[in-house]
Amino acid sequence: MSPQESPVCGHRSVPHTADLCVEAWAVTREECIAEAVRGVLASFTETSAPTAAVRRECEVRADSDARLLAAVIEEVIYRMEANGELPVDVEVTTAGAGVRLRCEMVSTDVVGQIGAVPKAVSMHGLRLAQEADRWACNVTLDV
Repeated sequence: MSPQESPVCGHRSVPHTADLCVEAWAVTREECIAEAVRGVLASFTETSAPTAAVRRECEVRADSDARLLAAVIEEVIYRMEANGELPVDVEVTTAGAGVRLRCEMVSTDVVGQIGAVPKAVSMHGLRLAQEADRWACNVTLDV
């Protein structure tokens, strides 16, 4: 599904030579970031997620919308690598100069892996911007 086919919100993986590219779109900046996280997760985990075990929250700040998108996804990658946890539900809300990230987390041991695991966010082609009536983003991840 492309952004033109879904006026409300969504995400999709876009073919890329060696990395993972995700496009997302939504009515608000925060929901667009959440859709991008869902798109990243859908690229390498099973979609039928087990019941959430733990809620994690944090504030994420950056000096631009695009860097905010990168910082949120980097936070998810960090928690996966450092704590062995993956979000099965994601909520992003406004918090001061940044956003509040709330995730329902499960152990990576109970989530099936179906694709290459992202290692980092690439700054190449990174974009989060408001378009006519919604927000859209592109993010490339090193796998």
